[in-house]
Amino acid sequence: MTLTHAPVPPRQQAGWWRRPWIVPLMLVVAAFLAFSVPPYLTFDPAHSRLKPPEGNDLYYPLLVAHVLFGTVAMATACFQVWPAFRARHRTGHRVTGRIYVYAGALPAGVLGLYIGWHTAAGPSVLVANLVGSALWLVMTIAGLRMALLRRYDEHRRWMSRSFALAMSIALSRVINIPAMIVLTPQVDTAFGGNEELMRNTATSIGVWLSPLLLLLLTDWILERRKPRARRPVAPKAAALAA
Repeated sequence: MTLTHAPVPPRQQAGWWRRPWIVPLMLVVAAFLAFSVPPYLTFDPAHSRLKPPEGNDLYYPLLVAHVLFGTVAMATACFQVWPAFRARHRTGHRVTGRIYVYAGALPAGVLGLYIGWHTAAGPSVLVANLVGSALWLVMTIAGLRMALLRRYDEHRRWMSRSFALAMSIALSRVINIPAMIVLTPQVDTAFGGNEELMRNTATSIGVWLSPLLLLLLTDWILERRKPRARRPVAPKAAALAA
């Protein structure tokens, strides 16, 4: 998400077919947004997937804004992590990078703090939402700062982590499904017949586990792609070679 003109290493100048994961990624994002966003485009609280707290007239408008800014972040992030787009369309990369930061991640993250604080899904989900939103803001700002300082390798690393957190909402929905399947038979035992507590617990598993898994995966990939330093030649071996 380089915000200024950055040199592109030769290994990033490959066609999209050299990075076959980009097409599935875009399809997953498109499917998630097509399923999640339309109810909020009606601007009708009755269609909200999250029930607005009673007496809080500010919650729903801010939730809609959070969803729309998050949509911008997820859509533009796909182009930011696409090596072929970054290499061949540097102006487009800079423009979409600015959109991701200023019209996506930053406003969505700030609004996420408010939405997370007023969640009805229990204290565990509340803390997970606050931590996730705060980390998203911190990593995005760190990536922006590295770009402004022209420290592009560090910029790429921080923005990769920001991207991971942007996508964690989609993974959390996937994790919720097996969590619900596993926990539902325990409603009468572990949850004392309280189905709402069971659902909140399943939601908590998703919102905690998804960013953790994606951040671990991102850093593992970044470490694998880090150029390895050449081992120094021993003085004796150097003398023999001479």
